[in-house]
Amino acid sequence: MSDGSARARLEDPGAPQAEAEALRAAYGLSFTGAAVLARQRPATGDLERWLDPKLSHLTPPAGMVDRDAATERIARAIREREKICVFGDYDCDGITACAIMTSVIGALGGQATPLLATRTEGAYGLSIPALARVQASGATLLVTCDCGSSDHERIETARRAGIDTVVIDHHLVPKEPLPALAFLNPHRPECRFPFKHLASCGLALSMGAALRQALGKELDLRPLLDLVAIGTVADVAPLVGDNRALVRAGLRVLATGARPGVRALADLARIDLSRGMSTEDIGYRVAPRLNAPGRLGDPDESLQLLLSRDPATAAGLAASIEQAQLQRRVVQGKMVEEALSDIREQGLDALAGVVIARQGWHPGVVGIVAGKVAEALGKPTIAIALEGATGRGSVRGPSGFPLYDALCLARGELAGFGGHQAAAGVHVRSERLDALRASWDKACAELGKTVPERESGLAARLDPRDPLSAVLADLERFEPFGEGNPQPLLYLHEVMGRSTRNLKGHLKLELSLDGQPLTGIYFGMGEQAAELAGARLSMSGALRRNTFAGGAELQVRGIGPRVG
Repeated sequence: MSDGSARARLEDPGAPQAEAEALRAAYGLSFTGAAVLARQRPATGDLERWLDPKLSHLTPPAGMVDRDAATERIARAIREREKICVFGDYDCDGITACAIMTSVIGALGGQATPLLATRTEGAYGLSIPALARVQASGATLLVTCDCGSSDHERIETARRAGIDTVVIDHHLVPKEPLPALAFLNPHRPECRFPFKHLASCGLALSMGAALRQALGKELDLRPLLDLVAIGTVADVAPLVGDNRALVRAGLRVLATGARPGVRALADLARIDLSRGMSTEDIGYRVAPRLNAPGRLGDPDESLQLLLSRDPATAAGLAASIEQAQLQRRVVQGKMVEEALSDIREQGLDALAGVVIARQGWHPGVVGIVAGKVAEALGKPTIAIALEGATGRGSVRGPSGFPLYDALCLARGELAGFGGHQAAAGVHVRSERLDALRASWDKACAELGKTVPERESGLAARLDPRDPLSAVLADLERFEPFGEGNPQPLLYLHEVMGRSTRNLKGHLKLELSLDGQPLTGIYFGMGEQAAELAGARLSMSGALRRNTFAGGAELQVRGIGPRVG
């Protein structure tokens, strides 16, 4: 980020809105917390429910098209002890949805064989090799999780082979009718279920509730909420409405460490579960580890980890996953460096949308590369791993940019694509790369005009009348933070810097805010430690409790700082 943009984002957000005082009185908030809520509260809906979301607030599922048909077919398969194959995509949402459906079917007395897509099969979702594995399992019923909406040919092949298919997915829906027995997806135009943002893991949990009722059995689904929280946050689903209630409840389950696999991962990621787990922990520590085996090859270890009930087995699987995570970081670092170098040399940063590709890139890591480039440039990005005449790529972009719509405009230069507005995947032909670059640039320029300019992320000025602990308590009431409910950034004015140091290239500050101790961490700014020592500083960032490696200090992390 340039100094100019950093200064712009450091502007004092000013006095709180008039509404803030009423909110402070009504909800017992700090001055700062009330100012944050006045700016960040949902535009519509019940504020009481937003502040205290409960599972009892979940949207009734009655309007979900094909839910009854899906329930009847899976319930019959459970009763008759048919072989059921549960097939999930290779990312966190697909893995957790597959684990949920497998657990529910098994708990209700059914026979479920879980399988996952693999990148080595050459395609997202139910590819031809994947369908061959399904058929080899001897299943008469296939339940897809987080894939299937675009797999028309393979589902038709399965139907002709005597395999019924129930699709559970949340990706955007092509116009062609899907030859599945039941197709559970809120994005179907005829679906009257009003909440459209459930990830596949949330839909799987809903199916679990339907199956429990259909079979007349008691089954506590709450222990599965940890998987719903992981899948929802990792898939960057908006944390509003039903997702807010599901993730809030799931975070409580995660904090118990009841699932051996989650506890083993938390130990390796140095997350102190006694202090809880946050959406940030999921997004930056848990999800990347669960995704690592699938990025480099076979995601089955992550699925086995989540399904394991034995702590020793879970610990072994987690250790193997940690090695995959370390390997993934090395591959990722090299690819991001190469991507940014190519962008500079080719002048691609001047375009409205970026397409970057290389022969030999690892197809499992291009999603991270696309995300890093999109974050660095603030532009929609397609990163492609080429292998001879074809390539597979991932699409990422700035928050709020409609990636799927842009791909629809550029579809003439694509061999195939799928996904949703926040993330997508593409297949390309190498000889069409230049044409794709031009088409993508045109599509992004056209749609960029329709995307409203994002407001400053600064939510409020930290009020000196507030104890930091009270402000933090208020912010915790506003969680979970993520897509659709961003972490509030606070502006701190003229804070005394007691000490500064360069911590492995990062700036670590010991601060005093009207006598209250506070630390600051600013990544990549370690070289400024000497010039900022002893100064009064203005800065902004997220106020949080730093629980890494068992810590408990209050910390501000984000933008800045600057002198004065």
